[in-house]
Amino acid sequence: MRTGILARSAAVSAAALLVLTACGGGDDEGAAAEGDGGGGGEKQVNIYGTDGNMGNALGEDFTENGALAGMKGTTPLTELGSDFTDRLLEIDPALQDYNYAGETYDAIIITALAAQAAGTNDANVFKAYVNGITTGGDTCTDFAACLELINSGGNVDYDGISGPLSFADAGEPAQASFGLLQFGDDNALDNDATEYVLAGDESGATSDEGPAYAPPGATGGPLVIGTLLPLTGNLAFLGPPEVAGAKLAVNDINAAGGVLGAPVQLVEGDSGDASTDTATQTVDRLLQSGVNAIIGAASSGVSLTVIDAITGAGVMQFSPANTSDQFTAYNDNGLYFRTAPPDTLQARALADLIIADGNNTVGILALNDPYGTGLAENTLNNLVDAGLSEDDIVSITYDPQAANFDAEVQQMVEFNPDAIVVIGFEESSRILQGLNDQGIGPQR
Repeated sequence: MRTGILARSAAVSAAALLVLTACGGGDDEGAAAEGDGGGGGEKQVNIYGTDGNMGNALGEDFTENGALAGMKGTTPLTELGSDFTDRLLEIDPALQDYNYAGETYDAIIITALAAQAAGTNDANVFKAYVNGITTGGDTCTDFAACLELINSGGNVDYDGISGPLSFADAGEPAQASFGLLQFGDDNALDNDATEYVLAGDESGATSDEGPAYAPPGATGGPLVIGTLLPLTGNLAFLGPPEVAGAKLAVNDINAAGGVLGAPVQLVEGDSGDASTDTATQTVDRLLQSGVNAIIGAASSGVSLTVIDAITGAGVMQFSPANTSDQFTAYNDNGLYFRTAPPDTLQARALADLIIADGNNTVGILALNDPYGTGLAENTLNNLVDAGLSEDDIVSITYDPQAANFDAEVQQMVEFNPDAIVVIGFEESSRILQGLNDQGIGPQR
C-alpha cells in the first residue's frame, strides 16, 4: 500500500497513461501551454472538475458531442468491484454513477459495528468505539466477518468498500483513494480511463482503539439509523448511489443477524440543499422518530446547518460525502464522523494532477460555500507548494444562485490560463457552457 503525503508517482503515471485530449498530449501540450500567454491566439485550455460536478449528470446538460470531451477531475473513489456494483444495481437498476455509494455503505457498517462492540444503541456510548473499528486489531472486510470477530472476543479493524478507512482522532480517514476521472466525446465519463491515487498517510490513524468491547453476543434495543441524503436540490445526482449504498448496508447487516440481537431499522430522509430548509425539517422528523445515528448530509453546507441540532440531541452524525475541512476540529461532542476524506486530501490529488499535466497558470472558479471555498484555498496552496507562484493563479468565488456567470467567465478570458478548475454543483454546466462560448472551455 502506497503511503506518504501523496502518492505522487501514481498521479503522474496515471496522467501519462491517460494521454488525455484535455491536455493535448506530448508536444502539443507543451505548445498549448507556451502559446499565447496574453490571449492573442488560440489554445486548448485544460478544464478540471471535482466531486461536486464529476458525474454523468453533468453531461446530460449538454447535447453537442465533445462539449465536455477531455474534462478531467478528482473525486473520492476507490476501485469498486463488480460484486458491489452489481448488488447496488439490484437495489436500484437505474444507477448511472456510484459516487459515495461505498462511503455511505461503510458509514452504516461502522456505525453498526460500533454499537455492537459497545453493547448499546446509545450514540453517546458507542461513539467512543467508532475510530477504533477502523484501525488496529484483526482485519475484516464485511459485516458478517467483523461481527464474528466481535462475538469471539476479537478486535475489529474494518477495511471497507471505500478504502482502508483508518480514521484519525478527528473521526475521518487519514488516507483515502481518489479517482482521476475523464469525460469522453459523448459527454459521459469514460470509465476505461479512470485511474486511482492515494492521498494521506495511514500513519496518521488514531492510536486509541477505544474502550474494551462489551461481552460477546451483547443484546439491547434496536439500532435505528436515519438518512439525510440529497433526493432533491443541487446534489440530487449523488442521491441514488448513496441511497442504494445505505439500503445495501442495512440488508447485509440484517442478513448477518442484525445488531444487538435485532434488525437495524432504516428511516429515510431528504437533505435538499443549502438554499432550502429541507434538511432542518428532515432532521426534526428523524430525531422525533428516535434515530440513534443520521447518515448525511452530502453537502458540507447543509451539514453545517444541522450538525448542532443532531449532535446536541446526543445522536451521531456520520457523513459519507462532507469534505470541508471545517469539520475536522468542529465542536461536535465527539458525535460527528465521516467516511469522505477532508478537502485537504482531495486538494493534494487535484493539484498533483494539474501539475502533472504541465499547466503553468491556473484559474479557479469556486462556489461560495464551505465546500467550494475550502477546496479552492487548499488547491491553491498545494499548487504554490508544487512550484507555481501566486501570480500564476487566479481564484474567484461565485454565487451559485446568480442569474448568470458572465463576469466570472470574462475574468477567466482575460487571465487566459493554461487550466481552469470549476468547483461547483449543478450550476457548473452553465459555467462550462459560458467557457465554451468564449473558446476557453473543454469543447473540442
